[in-house]
Amino acid sequence: MGLELGRTFDRSYNMRISFSDGFFNLGVFFSKRSPFVLFRIDPDFRTSKHESSVKINMFKSLDASKFCETFINLHNFRKNTLDILNQFHSIKNQYSDDVSFIFNETLNVAKIESDDKTFYDVLTVYGFTLTSFSNDFVFVIAERQNIIKKLSKKIVRTTGLQIATAPALSLLDEFYNEAKTCGKEGLEQKTLSGIIKLGDENGQ
Repeated sequence: MGLELGRTFDRSYNMRISFSDGFFNLGVFFSKRSPFVLFRIDPDFRTSKHESSVKINMFKSLDASKFCETFINLHNFRKNTLDILNQFHSIKNQYSDDVSFIFNETLNVAKIESDDKTFYDVLTVYGFTLTSFSNDFVFVIAERQNIIKKLSKKIVRTTGLQIATAPALSLLDEFYNEAKTCGKEGLEQKTLSGIIKLGDENGQ
């Protein structure tokens, strides 16, 4: 699908993700001077049958995602030299059998020396699946740790991408509703205003 990047994004990291009877080619676009991340995703299926039944959503805020709200512990922290928002911390213990890692990859963008200390400007990409639908559900978290050398400050930001079939989404809804009903931590209902449907020109 077409994607207008402009001048902001000057780096990319590409992956090929197995899904159903085909693949998705995933591009993670970012800037060496910014913590923000953007996805590009292109299907590669032998037939269009499965491609048309797949739903894709991008989340500019991970706490707007039912998947993250239900299964993932997110970390937030702020002080003078550190600004972290919705960083992946762990899979919640009660869901360790229901959610699995499928990849965890880190790209070192730069090595920075400041005040006799060494810092790394990095991009980390995490991939998860629902164990019961391991070939029909993928949730990708792209985490950008950007170092502002002049301020001796690290900024951490994340973006999420969800690829799922209708049956997998139905199971996700069941987990989400069950967790809310049981009153498990951090599962208050939220308005999902942070969802961007890929291909929607207003969501670029």
